[in-house]
This record gives sequence, structure tokens and C-alpha cells, in this order.
Amino acid sequence: MRIGVMAGATGGEGTIEGLIARAKDVESRGFHSMWVANIFGLDAIGALAVVGHETSRIELGTAVVPTYPRHPVAIAQQALTTQAASGGRFALGIGLSHKIVIEDMLGFSYAKPAYHMREYLEVLTPLMRGEPAKFEGEHYRVNAGLQVPGASPVPVLIAALGDRMLQLAGQYTDGTILWMTGPATIEDHIRPKMFAAAKEAGRPEPRVVAGFPIALTNDPDAARTAIGENLVMYGQLPSYRAMLDKEGAAGPADIAMVGDEAAMDAQLDRLRDVGVSDFDAAIVPVDDETDARTLEYLQSKL
Repeated sequence: MRIGVMAGATGGEGTIEGLIARAKDVESRGFHSMWVANIFGLDAIGALAVVGHETSRIELGTAVVPTYPRHPVAIAQQALTTQAASGGRFALGIGLSHKIVIEDMLGFSYAKPAYHMREYLEVLTPLMRGEPAKFEGEHYRVNAGLQVPGASPVPVLIAALGDRMLQLAGQYTDGTILWMTGPATIEDHIRPKMFAAAKEAGRPEPRVVAGFPIALTNDPDAARTAIGENLVMYGQLPSYRAMLDKEGAAGPADIAMVGDEAAMDAQLDRLRDVGVSDFDAAIVPVDDETDARTLEYLQSKL
């Protein structure tokens, strides 16, 4: 199981300089990847083009960029440019976001999200392979190609949680990137449905990139309380709420990875056992020592 670090979601990497510093640090420690959230700050794809030019080895990915505000040809051009800037180390993670953002804030219809994603992937995935896209659908009618010097094919991951999205992940993409999804749900719901779809489509086994809040601490109760308060909104969003319900979790704190080294060892072993290919550590700074201590622990597991 590869181990990576989340940036731009729970820590202090809110500037380009901060993101570059974080990437250089985790790269120097030997981490396999760094994933950047795309919320309401830095544009994750554009920021990773800069980070990719300033690093040399680590995989860089988005977790995740919403599809609705970006035409698939436009996001393909962005992604291929970032792939060229990073020397082939970029992975594009995309997702539907949530109704409260897409419909209530941005004014797009959120009526058929999985249908939207299928059409989006029909256009996006050939472009990511360096091929032209030709598609006639309800939302997109595209006949276009891109030529980005120095760009190699870009892996595509989608935030797939429901049955239809997992089918699309297996059928079209290189895997899924998860958040608020516990190990039992990965084992019983995510992995078997996505793998079955990939096998039916004749595609390679997909990646399961699993993001978890994590804090190495000797006071797990206090850490869970802090995580529950900091991440409370995620337990209220319908798609994440459904995954927490499958896990039997009341909220984000119940699926967070907290505790001392022995407790963390057991939790990482559980993720390996359920078939997680990439662990994405979203370190929650519950105290002044959490970030450094958790990074050092995870570094020892590489």
C-alpha cells in the first residue's frame, strides 16, 4: 500500500509557497504521493503545475476537482499542461461535488449527476490518453483534440461512492479516490463493485485511493472530539452521509484514524487487508505536535 499526504484541506498550505514547501518536505521524506484538495482557495490543477516544476519524484494528484464548472476539454488541457510541467507525475482526481455547491451556489442543475459524469468521461478520457474526443450527448457535443507538448497520458480517478459511480469508475477510469468512507464499506461496497465493472470492461484492476483524517496522539478521545468539530460538515453532505451510514458511523470522528503507534499500526493493516492501494493521510492538527509526529510515524512505514 502506497502512502501519501493530503494538502490544502486541513493544514496550513493555503498559499503556493506553502504548498511547494509541503511537497518538497513530503518528497524528501520518501512519501509516494501528495494529494491537493480543490475547495475555495487555490486551483488544485494550476497549483500542482507549479509544484510539479519544483519537485522531481513524488506523484501529485487532485482530490478532487469538481466537474460541473469546467468543460471536459478545458480540464483536459489544464491536466495535460500540469502533466507536462511535472514530468509525468500528475493524476487527475475529479468528482461531482455536492448539490449545495453545484446547484445552490453555482446555479447548475444537479438532477442527473451520474449521467453527467458518464458523458463527461466519454469526452475526458480519450483526451487524457492523447486521443481526440468525438461525442454527441445530452450535455456535451464535442469533436476536439489537444496537442500539449511534453504531456504523457494522465491517469483519471473519480470520487465514486454510489453504485452507478462505481460502475463508471471501473468502466472508464483508473480508480476511485475516497473520503469519509470506512474500511468495512471499502471492503464490502466500493472495491467489489468497482472491480467487477473494470473486469467486465476488460480494464486493469483500478486503484483505491482512500483519504482518512488521521492524528497520532496519546489522547484519542480529545482528538476525536477535535476532528468531529472540525469536520462536522462532511457528515451532513448526503453522499458522505450515505457512506458513514454504511460504516455504522455517527460522524467523521468515528472513521478517523487516531491513537498511538500501536493503534495506528492496526488501522493501517486493516486498510491493506481490505485492498486499499493508496492511503491518503489528511493530518488533522489537533495540537501543536500532531503534524510532525504523524508525519514521522508514517515516514517510518514507507
